[in-house]
Amino acid sequence: MIPELGLFGAITGFISGFFGVGGGMVLVPMLLWYGFDMKQSVSISIMQMVFSSIFGSFLNSKKYSGLIKDGSIIGIGGFIGGFQSSFVHSIVSNKNLEYLFIVIVILAIYKISTSSILDNKPTKQHNKIALFFIGLFIGIIAMSIGVGGAVMLTPILVGYMHYNLKTASSLGLFFVIFSSVAGFISQSISGDMLYTEGFNVGIASLIGVYFGTKVKHTINIKSYKNFILILYIMILSSMLYQL
Repeated sequence: MIPELGLFGAITGFISGFFGVGGGMVLVPMLLWYGFDMKQSVSISIMQMVFSSIFGSFLNSKKYSGLIKDGSIIGIGGFIGGFQSSFVHSIVSNKNLEYLFIVIVILAIYKISTSSILDNKPTKQHNKIALFFIGLFIGIIAMSIGVGGAVMLTPILVGYMHYNLKTASSLGLFFVIFSSVAGFISQSISGDMLYTEGFNVGIASLIGVYFGTKVKHTINIKSYKNFILILYIMILSSMLYQL
């Protein structure tokens, strides 16, 4: 199983670095296809996100100066929210978690496709309290379905707070550090974490993250938007097929 998990990790890492996502929306369907159930897939995905988000954010911090300031506010909310994931798992079935995942991806496709990708103008919503509660809500939901939260956060930052798309994706990956670490602790306490499988995937993902981040910084932003939409559509199709 280790070679297959390593391949999954490298693929997920590249996507994580390029798109600024935790990688769960890619890794979870692959693990489901391979034979893991939803909750096992979530635990492996969470551990992988700890690896990829920390390394990817380190690389992104050299490019975007405001990453730590705004990302920390959202991230603290996400960290607190992520601790609730084990509670959500105790009251929500695997099938309902999968349905929730599908709804989130559909909303993300709509918001990214209809939003500006270049706007950097601040708005009244762009305040610390709003950013904190956005992070809190996303942290609760994201860690319950094994994604880092960027799939929800990036559309919000682009569509409502007018961040540039590449900056928003970098903030999304930085947010994943907080939510995934909280989710990892929560899942470990509840006894649901698959450490060996998660470690294998996480280590392999570092190679992919490096190359994914490098490619992201060189690509045209309009093409970048199209790639994001393609990714979301592929993930949606995969999840619908699994159901």
